[in-house]
Amino acid sequence: MIAPEIQPYFDLGPLRVYWYGVMYLIGFLAAWGLGSYRAKQPGSIWSSDQVGDLIFYAALGVILGGRIGYILFYDLTAYLQNPLDILKIWQGGMSFHGGLLGVLLALWLFGRKIGQSFFQIADFVAPLVPIGLGTGRIGNFINGELWGCETDLPWGMIFPYTDPLLLVRHPSQLYEAFLEGVVLFLILWLYSGKPRPIMSVSAMFLIFYGSFRILVEFARVPDAHIGYLAFDWLTMGQLLSLPMVILGVVLLKRR
Repeated sequence: MIAPEIQPYFDLGPLRVYWYGVMYLIGFLAAWGLGSYRAKQPGSIWSSDQVGDLIFYAALGVILGGRIGYILFYDLTAYLQNPLDILKIWQGGMSFHGGLLGVLLALWLFGRKIGQSFFQIADFVAPLVPIGLGTGRIGNFINGELWGCETDLPWGMIFPYTDPLLLVRHPSQLYEAFLEGVVLFLILWLYSGKPRPIMSVSAMFLIFYGSFRILVEFARVPDAHIGYLAFDWLTMGQLLSLPMVILGVVLLKRR
């Protein structure tokens, strides 16, 4: 199966719009809409204005943390050699784990502003995140990046526009879009639909995202400049996701 060739951008008059950025925008809008819906439910301690401010803080955390995290975790040497490339977010190069750290910092700062605890905010935000994770992976697919290992499965894809080897590969971007986007959203949205002990929704996010990411990394080619870290299978994504699962289990037991 040949992966579709999708132009990574489209033009609106003189403005060039990149699909990767559009995917992030969809994620932020979805989070705002879902958060506003939850804020209107009986017993909610949130107002619509607070939700809008929260999404703004979280968006800054995602963009700044995701970019800085990618630079530090994945390709510091290249960006030191070409510092202006740091600004080219539309070309990809965002780290989930860096974005997570950025969001955690943003949530802590926002909690101080409105007088709520960190985990009160984190439990509210966690179910709003997966849609953005899924659309971000669709952005990776459109860019023809982060494809998977070789496979002989019938849904394997060739990425002729970005893969010079023309190998049949796992469409690992779509695996992640499904697991981190659709499945994780359903788990968290349904689980958080009823009152839960503090920290439990955050714990579920950490456990399931980390588990899904570790699983998909087995079918995904690691970044060429990093490769496998050990045992010919351990990737940077798995190494960064394992502490998430452990922390999630600890939080779930402490709740």
